[in-house]
Amino acid sequence: MTTNLIPVYAEIFVLVAASAILLIDMFLSESKRSVTYVLTLLTLVGAAVFSFADLNTGATVFTFNNMFVADPMANLLKLFTYLTVGVTLVYSRQYATERGMMSGNLGGEFYVLALFALLGQMIMISGNSMLSLYLGLELQSLATYALVALRRDHAASTEAAMKYFVLGSLASGFLLYGISMVYGATGSLLLTDITAHIATQGANHTILVFGLVFIVAGLAFKLGVVPFHMWVPDVYQGSPTAVTLLLGGAPKLAAFAMMLRILVEALPQMAIDWQQMLLVLAVLSLAVGNLTAIAQTNIKRMLAYSTIAQMGFVMLGMLAGVVVVGGEPNAANSAPAYSSAMYYAITYVLTTVGTFGLIMMLARAGFEADELVDFKGLSKRSPWFAVVMTVLMFSLAGVPPMMGFMAKWAVLQAVTATGQIWLAVLAVLFSLIGAFYYLRVVKVMWFDEPADATAISTPFDMRVVMSINGIAVVLLGVMPGALLGACLTAIKQTLAT
Repeated sequence: MTTNLIPVYAEIFVLVAASAILLIDMFLSESKRSVTYVLTLLTLVGAAVFSFADLNTGATVFTFNNMFVADPMANLLKLFTYLTVGVTLVYSRQYATERGMMSGNLGGEFYVLALFALLGQMIMISGNSMLSLYLGLELQSLATYALVALRRDHAASTEAAMKYFVLGSLASGFLLYGISMVYGATGSLLLTDITAHIATQGANHTILVFGLVFIVAGLAFKLGVVPFHMWVPDVYQGSPTAVTLLLGGAPKLAAFAMMLRILVEALPQMAIDWQQMLLVLAVLSLAVGNLTAIAQTNIKRMLAYSTIAQMGFVMLGMLAGVVVVGGEPNAANSAPAYSSAMYYAITYVLTTVGTFGLIMMLARAGFEADELVDFKGLSKRSPWFAVVMTVLMFSLAGVPPMMGFMAKWAVLQAVTATGQIWLAVLAVLFSLIGAFYYLRVVKVMWFDEPADATAISTPFDMRVVMSINGIAVVLLGVMPGALLGACLTAIKQTLAT
């Protein structure tokens, strides 16, 4: 039987390119490390060409014995994953160089590990088997563990890497145990076969529920939602900011895709059960994330708790895809709800890369701009980038007309369509609480005197990308139709197969 390799051209290209870059970098001196940087960005462009070509066909193609699927949702999410990783690398270049992360014979390992983490995310997004999803997750996880520990002489980074590795391994064990229980109940690892087996032959409900609990726990850890959030603040704060962005950006898109693949595509008959689990995770994340962030003075730690709260909104979009009619799950609201969750995840990622990018922009050799006081008087030091940071904070807070407002609005519409008005009201209340710590950043930038008068020196490409990042958050909030429509179309076409 021949295997159709066309759907995996992007993955093959990234794998070959990452391996080639690793070899090429061994022969480059530190002064020529920009070659590795350029090759990495070209790799992302090449992968985007393959995924965009697949997206334009609008087709769903299975390969590798149906373990891998290239569908509209996968291709759209991959495009945003490439964009996120590319922007992250542009923002990180100067920061990583000043901290010795590009020194030594293998100084390009930062870029190579980022590409291998990306490859894992691509497999997670396109996995149609519990096995391929798990392998993609582990590839991403191993690369990110190494990235967190990249500054071997930095105690905080080493501690963060240890915490992340131990807790990540525990979460992987949960996920693997849940997968084994689902396999035991259905006799298959393929998502489509699991659905068919439950629908036609049935399965032991108790075993499926136990398996589902462990799977949701593993997925919740990767998304960083309460009560599996304990690693997020420490790892975000302890990691080099460049690595924090690699953890907090593109992996969220891959985790969302993995959650949708397993819960919606493989276990739709268990929708009532996983909806209740997601409901608890969402409410706890909104409460703990927003309330705890208020007390933070370290901006990276504050953004970590912000991430927990933002992922609570993604959970809301996911659970809103299930409408219970007569005690049975009904899929009438599924496509708009899941697309709102997808749109929210994309919005969060596009906004958060900008916020961490600005933290790196203000940092310099020997100085980490990760405290709230470091943003004092930014409007006097750099008015334009104070405007950009204000836009990003407003977007995270959900202030119109920023992109974040439209994302929250779309999720709340999906929730109210299920009849759970109380849940939408609760989400709005916690969002209002959360607005306090975002507006506090705006206040210190515009109304406080600068605590540091040092000139902000950044590369030209970083300034250009940062400006585009801020403008895009505004434009996609004013004109959200195209991206919202693309998400809805992708979800409809994916769920129709």
